[in-house]
Amino acid sequence: MKRLLFIPLMALLSLVAVAQSERPTVRARIEPDSLFIGDQFDFVIEVERDLVQTTLFPEFTPGKEGLIELVEVMPVDTLERDGRRLKIAQRYRLAAFQEGLINMGKPGVLYADKNIVDTLYAPDSLVLKVGTFQIDSTSQSIYDLKPQLTLKFKLAEIRGYLLWGLLFVVLLALALYGLHRYLEARGRHLKDLFKPAPPEPPHVVAIKALEALHHQKLWQNNKHKLYYSTLTDILRTYIAGRWGVGAMEMTSDEIIASMREVELPEKARMDLTSVLMDADLVKFAKFTPEAEQNESDYTKVYYFVEETKPVEVDPEAEENE
Repeated sequence: MKRLLFIPLMALLSLVAVAQSERPTVRARIEPDSLFIGDQFDFVIEVERDLVQTTLFPEFTPGKEGLIELVEVMPVDTLERDGRRLKIAQRYRLAAFQEGLINMGKPGVLYADKNIVDTLYAPDSLVLKVGTFQIDSTSQSIYDLKPQLTLKFKLAEIRGYLLWGLLFVVLLALALYGLHRYLEARGRHLKDLFKPAPPEPPHVVAIKALEALHHQKLWQNNKHKLYYSTLTDILRTYIAGRWGVGAMEMTSDEIIASMREVELPEKARMDLTSVLMDADLVKFAKFTPEAEQNESDYTKVYYFVEETKPVEVDPEAEENE
């Protein structure tokens, strides 16, 4: 009985050894094998192997630059499976850009089994035939470029644009008329919308500049010279805009002399002189004032602007008088 069992077992082991020792088979083809320049074709490698065997498809390298280009690599496809036998394929999408016969060589795959690593090749080399369009110059004449074709103008071609344009003009006219009536009811005119905004009065500009200077905190960060330069520039700009005096190009003494001809409250005149003198000490004598003096000069400039700005007259009050 032991001998009877031993014989089938040995036969089974021998079949397994034969299956493992049989190497995979490699085949390759080109679909189609004849085409024109610029056309795409498929380069297909098929491998038939045992389930336990390992094969790796190559990474396609086009070879000569500009001869063939790789377009796409398809996923590995299982074509057939019969028991332990497996048939798989790798498809490469390529494009040819040179006329003539292109030798694609013998495609190969990497084969690994136990301690064996080898490259298995297809039995035959593949050749791709790339053709081009032939022009028979003896039977075909060469003509010059044809002039631009001029077609007759048809109103129907632009009718839609004209209707939409007319509708837009009508809607725009209605909108302008409605806006005109709206402004007219409030004592204004449509042309007033296109007038530039009047410049702000000098005292408004000065007050805004003083508020911006206050938020910069220059003297608090030991920037005394910049603080007094900015403060006096605000004062000079206000004087130039309020009385037309060229204060921006004058020295402090020239400003004080010019302002003697202007009617000012005595306190405002004294404050103007005090601020200009303090600023000269800081800018030219490198004097560092105390915090109280910085605040005091800022306040003097602020109230100088407030006390000398034009008096606004109420039109209703004048009519009542």
